[in-house]
Amino acid sequence: MQFHILTLFPEMVENGLQTSILGRAIQKGPIGIHAVNIRDYTQDKHNKVDDYPYGGGAGMLMQAQPVYDAWKAVAKPAEGKKPVRVLFMSPQGKTFSQEMARELAQEEELIFLCGHYEGIDERVIEEIVTDPVSIGDYVLTGGELPAMVMIDAISRMVPGVLKNEDSGVTESFQENLLEYPQYTRPEVWEGKKVPDILLSGDHAKIDKWRLEKSEERTKARRPDLYEKYDLPGRALEYLLKDKMLHMDMIEDIRRGKADILAVREDGVLTKDRSGGAYRITAKTKDAGERLLSLTDPTGAVYVCHQKFVLTSILERFGLKNFNECYQVIYPKKKAPDLPETEEAVEIRELDETHGAIVEAHYHLYHDEAYIRERIASRQMIGAFLDGELAGFAGVHNDGGMGMLEVLEPFRKRGIGSLLEAEMIRRELAAGHVPYAHVFVENEISAALQKKSGMRFAPGSVFWVS
Repeated sequence: MQFHILTLFPEMVENGLQTSILGRAIQKGPIGIHAVNIRDYTQDKHNKVDDYPYGGGAGMLMQAQPVYDAWKAVAKPAEGKKPVRVLFMSPQGKTFSQEMARELAQEEELIFLCGHYEGIDERVIEEIVTDPVSIGDYVLTGGELPAMVMIDAISRMVPGVLKNEDSGVTESFQENLLEYPQYTRPEVWEGKKVPDILLSGDHAKIDKWRLEKSEERTKARRPDLYEKYDLPGRALEYLLKDKMLHMDMIEDIRRGKADILAVREDGVLTKDRSGGAYRITAKTKDAGERLLSLTDPTGAVYVCHQKFVLTSILERFGLKNFNECYQVIYPKKKAPDLPETEEAVEIRELDETHGAIVEAHYHLYHDEAYIRERIASRQMIGAFLDGELAGFAGVHNDGGMGMLEVLEPFRKRGIGSLLEAEMIRRELAAGHVPYAHVFVENEISAALQKKSGMRFAPGSVFWVS
């Protein structure tokens, strides 16, 4: 990998990078350092590269021409050639991180532009820079030190730079965890002994100890990183403490359909990728308020699992429409038998020809595009009597069963129970835990759920929009 550094102080960069691990990597070839003196490209007879800023102000500004010509000599822009990314060291840029280092390490070449004095003429920044990057919220005298910091971090991700290839991906900040404590000889120093587990030779236990220590250290020292660590695992750990109440959130995560926005000791916030609904559960009103502060209420739908969170949503965002629902779950792994009916009923998936009739008879809401999408996704089934559609059911895009409707002429013939049982069987076959949300006022549906073996979770779930 080749690093080009556009700078007024090439010797500073070369001396700083050509030692230790990076120095050996430069000699062996995995990386290359090319320090380019911007002053070599000035057209001023006195070798000036700076001038006073228009409009006045303190200090001097680097001129566009020498910077542009230095870049052009290195980048060699040409039609059809992949442009080389140009990283401008600036406190106004995106903050550098381990994730960014991994991404940049995939490039074959990078150009670092190091400013000095009071900065660089904005016109050349607009012309050549692809990535303004900052290493922190402070100001330095030039961009050379930030460039060297970034080159060091990126180089560690380049194959062949480190002797132990694992070290580049197991040290601090990997997977949002800080590195575990390390020890070497002597076994006892100043009365402090190396932990016994590290002397045991049991590598499985050592790995477990290291992970635990990394988690403890990250939680104590960098709670901002810990917030992002193993979000699915930590979210499920919280939600499974009351899995009946939280089954919708649990299944959303297990099916890979949830963006996990926050996991805390007193609550979890997710957002469904398909329907876009925020799902929230919290131990206290204050915990719920803090989670709600992370959401964008513009056109949002919320699914909350406590009444005090419902109150907060209504008061905070001025929303007025909500529905209270039972959460019902099929608790068994064995699929139910299909109930017998007096007449021969055929169950099969619906196709596009059934969209209009489903839209006409589905009583909860009328959204033809949504219904057709559910049919196209093979998530709706129909019950047919003598070839005529008698009823239908499906799975919503958020994963909950529903959309069950029996057409008027075919009611009280066991078709609803048959459709419900078939949906449960299909969900189990897909590896899902079948669940549904039922409006508390829908006594007929609630009775059907009980008859079908669905269990009612304690408490209610509230849909708010």
